[in-house]
Amino acid sequence: MLTTGKPLTWAGKVLPALHGFWLVLIPLLLNLSFFFSPCCPADSQVLQEPGDRSHWCVVAYWEEKTRVGRLYSVQEPSLDIFYDLPQGNGFCLGQLNSDNKSQLVQKVRSKIGYGIQLTKEVDGVWVYNRSSYPIFIKSATLDNPDSRTLLVHKVFPGFSIKAFDYEKAYTLQRPNDHEFTQQPWTGFTVQISFVKGWGQCYTRQFISSCPCWLEVIFNNR
Repeated sequence: MLTTGKPLTWAGKVLPALHGFWLVLIPLLLNLSFFFSPCCPADSQVLQEPGDRSHWCVVAYWEEKTRVGRLYSVQEPSLDIFYDLPQGNGFCLGQLNSDNKSQLVQKVRSKIGYGIQLTKEVDGVWVYNRSSYPIFIKSATLDNPDSRTLLVHKVFPGFSIKAFDYEKAYTLQRPNDHEFTQQPWTGFTVQISFVKGWGQCYTRQFISSCPCWLEVIFNNR
């Protein structure tokens, strides 16, 4: 703090008396680093806050062309996805509000039962069919990378399949492909339909025609 009791000196010389505005300006000029600090403390605190990348995947539930409910973020290594049976912690589809009155949708809903289990393992992500009916899965890492059309794989009750392979997914990335780099999640998505299949071998050509299905989007960071 500056006072007028003693004269100010700079390099051994007495400076002229300071008044008013200069009493404020001089100390600021001598501390310019206050303004040009390389990192603002507030910014560093924001950067250190836990981000959205703590999850390893998010799950969306769809009924035909309509997404029902919010995206479900998954942090735990295993997740049960079921309809209305008490299964403890998990994604209960029966608790989501749906306005779909289709008889087929309601019929398939009633067959989801124990549903599926997603498990993240060292070698990839496995899907275990815990329901009493088949499930159908489409994933880029399940097929030949040179294939022009991805096949839909049928998984019977009580069986499991490695639906996603991280290492293989990274090899499928095409960094020079503008469309791919604009949508990096394309190769990191798995689609799962309950009860009803789709694709070349079925009457439904697109998963959006299936009554009840899931979209699992993996974190590629």
